Parts: sequence; structure tokens; C-alpha cells
Amino acid sequence: MEIEIATIGGYEEVGRQMTAVRAGDDVVIFDMGLNLSQVLIHDNVETERMHSLDLIDMGAIPDDRVMSDLEGDVKAIVPTHGHLDHIGAISKLAHRYNAPIVATPFTIELVKQQIEGEQKFGVENDLVKMEAGETMAIGDSGEVDLEFVNVTHSIIDAINPVLHTPEGAVVYGLDKRMDHTPVIGDPIDMERFREIGREGVLCYIEDCTNANKKGRTPSEKVAREHLRDVLYSIEDYDGGIVATTFSSHIARVKSLVEFADDIGRQPVLLGRSMEKYSGTAERLDFVDFPSDLGMFGHRKSVDRTFKRIMNEGKENYLPIVTGHQGEPRAMLTRMARGETPYELEEGDKVVFSARVIPEPTNEGQRYQAEKLLGMQGARVYDDIHVSGHLNQEGHYEMLDALQPENIIPAHQDMSGYSSYVNLCENEGYKMGRDLHVTRNGNLIQLVD
Repeated sequence: MEIEIATIGGYEEVGRQMTAVRAGDDVVIFDMGLNLSQVLIHDNVETERMHSLDLIDMGAIPDDRVMSDLEGDVKAIVPTHGHLDHIGAISKLAHRYNAPIVATPFTIELVKQQIEGEQKFGVENDLVKMEAGETMAIGDSGEVDLEFVNVTHSIIDAINPVLHTPEGAVVYGLDKRMDHTPVIGDPIDMERFREIGREGVLCYIEDCTNANKKGRTPSEKVAREHLRDVLYSIEDYDGGIVATTFSSHIARVKSLVEFADDIGRQPVLLGRSMEKYSGTAERLDFVDFPSDLGMFGHRKSVDRTFKRIMNEGKENYLPIVTGHQGEPRAMLTRMARGETPYELEEGDKVVFSARVIPEPTNEGQRYQAEKLLGMQGARVYDDIHVSGHLNQEGHYEMLDALQPENIIPAHQDMSGYSSYVNLCENEGYKMGRDLHVTRNGNLIQLVD
């Protein structure tokens, strides 16, 4: 059976992920993501109102025109998890393909919300839920199957999809860490990855985000204990404490809510995306928040909450807000600019339970936000976080488990591939033979 891979997006940057695998006449698309930095660099861009071709020209979503060179019919669109760099272009591109969107329940719910917010295209693809550990047939040949393997990442309900073909498995390995003690959900299913490796892996497509970092990525449990230590250490402060983290990081939000209660403060979630992700996770029973936990997304309700906090005393609350990357319109940035009723004062604490995404736009915005916070006298507690991506030893373990015939590095620019290329070459792979460093818009023929 012919096996061909189209590397459509995410092979020159971190963001706008999209890859297609053709097995015979059947094609499966993995991810359709947004490049957030290309959106943020333009003021007041509303992607839901824009045409896909304009967003392609901006470099914000994948240029999927290479799909016309891929013979076969798309049978499924498979987002791996709910981060926007993996689902943010579905509302702009999925309608071009007569295929269902297949994902885990939390991811499907986030995709549904993306589609409902779309104002340019009518996206009517079927939405199909599939749990980690399940398999579905692809096409009519009876020879190709799609499997979801449970992985751990900085968002719940993440999987690595595996396409089983007569020529071996194609493992789409983006966005995971080896977490054996997650705060929410099951550990990474390394036992299944080792079984797939013994069955035979034709190709492994891997996320290279942290390939330059030694050792292994710590568990979310480590970040939880770090966060506990920081919040307990400022328990006796009688002024304002504000926390920020990734809105989609439900495990981290859960820890913040619990520790706020421990130090005698009422937690409250503020910001549109904070309300969206945590509300969805609670509705689908992934997390059990206190019944009196407030979640407010709209500007007026957020400002009303800030006024209540100021009236009742900042020492009684822990606002958990959006803005960990210094995004211009996020809650924390508005607070830093003095645009909310919440008044930051000398000595107030701001806890960043997130790292800066290593990309110039984010780094610049975060720098500016921290400077503005400092000018108001706030004390910044930084980097209370663990990554959602594999460090070098995790990459080594995955190669050892899967023993793939071919490897395609992804999720980086060319400089970001170098450490992973070195690691693979140390394991006996060779550039141009079975190690394929590629670019957006290329086709790789694995089996003729």
C-alpha cells in the first residue's frame, strides 16, 4: 500500500499544525491549527470574521492547497487536543473536506465552540467522539484503522493518534510529556506505545519543542507542589494576590482553586477563555469545582466582580485571570495598565503559573506586562510551571519504545530541529535516509 505524508503546517514554526497521511486511497488529516503569534502581531484581528485565504496569507492558518497534490479522499480530520495551535483553523478549513472530525470528548466540545463562533463559513462536518484506547476503521478497505493512545499534556483529554496500515503504523506524536502522576486523568499509556513498537512502526512524527533540554519533563504533580509552596509562603500577606495561568490548563486551575481555599481566600475565575475552558471541563465532569466558584468572562461582569473584591477587601480573594503571556486585551494586562476597578498596590503579589512561550511576540508582550505590574509596585512570582512537552530523555524513551523505521520532526522551526536531529542520529538514523527534516507544503513518499 502506498503511504504518503503531507507536512502542511507546523514544520517551520510552533503553531498552525496540520499533517495529512495517505494510506492507499484513504487520507487522514491530523490537526488544523492557528499560529497565534501571527494573529497577535496585528491589532484587533477577529479571525472568526476573516476569510481563510486572508488568514493563509497572514501565516495564521495552514496553507492546505498542497492537499490537491495528494491522491485519495479525506476520511477523517483528527485534532489531537484542544489547544488553538491544533484546532484553531478547523472553522476555516474543515468545510473543504467531506469528512467527520474525530476527537476525544473535551476536544470535540472545544471544536464545537470554535465552529459556533465562526462567522464566515458554514462548517457542517460531523463531530465524532472517540475515547483514548478506542479504534475505528478508516475507509472501506478493511486494512486501515485509527487508534487513540492516551498521553499527558498541559490540557486534559489529549491523545496521540496512530494510523495502522499494512505497511506499519504511522504515529502522530505531537504534544505530550511522560506524566506518570497527573493531577487529572490517566498516566501516559507507555505500555501501548511499546506494544505498537513491537507490532511495527513505519513512521513517527514528533514534536521537537523541548528537544534541546536535558533530562526529563517533570510531572504536573511537581508544578502543583511548587504552586502550593509559593501560595502557602504568602498566606499571611494582607493585600492583593492575583494568579494567572493557561486557561486551558484545567489541572493547574484546579490546584489554584484548591490552594486559594487553603490560604483563606475565595477563588474567582476571570476572563473569557478562563470561563470557557473551566466551564466546559466542569460540565463534562472532568473536574469538580466548588459550587460557589465564580466564573466570569464578559467585560461588565468581570468589572463588577473587581468592584466587589475592592469593596469587600482584596485580602479575601484570589482572582485567577487570563494574561500569562501579556496578551494586550487579557485581564492581567488590563489590570497592569490600570484599566480595571482592581487597584494594584505596593507589595501586592502576582503569581505567574506559566512560562513565556519562546516566541518573540509573546516574549515582548510578557516583558511589557511585567514592567507595568512592577511600576504599580507588584511583586512577581514567576515560572511556577512544568512544560507539556518532552525533554531529551522523554524523546529517547519514545524512540526506544517505538523503534520507528522513519522519523519526521515537527512543531518547530529549522533551528529548533537541530537537537532532535542530533539525538536521532545518535540512535542510528540518518538525514535524507530515514530521518526526514521537512518544511510546510511538502510531500514525503514513504512507501511507493
